[in-house]
Amino acid sequence: MRILILTQYYPPEVGAPQNRLFDLAKRLTKLGHVVTILTALPNYPKGEIFAGYRDHVIMEEYIEGIRVIHTWIYTTKNNGFVQRLLNYFSFVLSSLIGGIWKIKQQDVVIVESPPLFLGLSGFIISKLKRAKLVFNVSDLWPESAIAMGILNNKILIDLSERLEAFLYRKSNLITGQTQGIVKSIQSRFPDKPVSLVTNGINVEAFKSISQSDQGEGAKKEFGLAGKIVVGYAGLHGLAQCLETVLQAAQLLIEYQDLFFAFFGDGPQKENLTDLANQAKLTNVCFYPIQPAWRMPDIIALFDIAIIPLRKLELFKGALPSKMFEAMAAAVPVIVSIDGEAQVLVEKAQAGIYVEPENPEAMAEDILQLYKVPLYRKTLGQNGRQYVIEHYNRYQIALDFERLLLAIHVETE
Repeated sequence: MRILILTQYYPPEVGAPQNRLFDLAKRLTKLGHVVTILTALPNYPKGEIFAGYRDHVIMEEYIEGIRVIHTWIYTTKNNGFVQRLLNYFSFVLSSLIGGIWKIKQQDVVIVESPPLFLGLSGFIISKLKRAKLVFNVSDLWPESAIAMGILNNKILIDLSERLEAFLYRKSNLITGQTQGIVKSIQSRFPDKPVSLVTNGINVEAFKSISQSDQGEGAKKEFGLAGKIVVGYAGLHGLAQCLETVLQAAQLLIEYQDLFFAFFGDGPQKENLTDLANQAKLTNVCFYPIQPAWRMPDIIALFDIAIIPLRKLELFKGALPSKMFEAMAAAVPVIVSIDGEAQVLVEKAQAGIYVEPENPEAMAEDILQLYKVPLYRKTLGQNGRQYVIEHYNRYQIALDFERLLLAIHVETE
């Protein structure tokens, strides 16, 4: 098949959707399909175009043999709602123009949402290129924006919900990353085919760090040798509620060999570093975002991985990719998320659930794992075995390919 993946986020950017879609594109290519990526000029998360991509309206390159077309996007370091809409809609327009100009006939167009608005470009391109439309939902929108307080204008909410319904109805296939997402869409659009395509892990990338001394070299590199490291790696945003982790660190500051390490970037990072400095948290350090190829080593230096989200009904259907990565690295997790994430971790016996936004309970559970190394090791090994058996990206790609072939055959 000729497959176009339309996404605002893609390497050389670093992040969960970037890594997942890059992995999927490579696997579909190995399966014999011709994959093209239509994405924005790389700018995430700092809101500025990367060096080497500036002064371009459209730019084409090959990344590991996959054709990638980058188009212009309005960037800003201001995270206000108007600036965010300008960011989204600028790429909707530029990707549509780039798609019409640069893309030949396709069999399937896969749109990554959010941002929801990108579905407009995907819908038009799919019609012009005579392709089936697949809408992949990794986060329900506008529901998530409403729950986070980002979107509260009634007119915009109504327009967004109408757009969401339009795109679902026009899709030949809808895929959701979690059971919660799938059930939500099925309940509202029972006549549409909706399939579960979960996040997962690249087993090959984590094979080399499964030994008991995993991460020791990385610990030395980052000045953490001899420490029991409680780690977080990912976006520093509103949804993650990392303030709770800082409060837990403050409660445990007397344990001198227990250290909290934050890797990544995002709109809340400056605020978080200010909070840590004000509280004089000598057991906390923030590190820059790391390239994707380094992440297995970074995660392996953690003795305990923290996976937090805010206490919202919406997040009961969340399964963060960082949770799978920690489990694959045989690192025990403290999952501070209600719902599917809690069920998965408890079923895998891979860690401990703690109530979201409860720093006292989080500190208590961290202390429990800190004091019993054998318990940490057992949980880590359980988690690794579980994700290898149930969340291997190779098998996920095969299952996704079957879904694409099924809708492709309908056109033959």
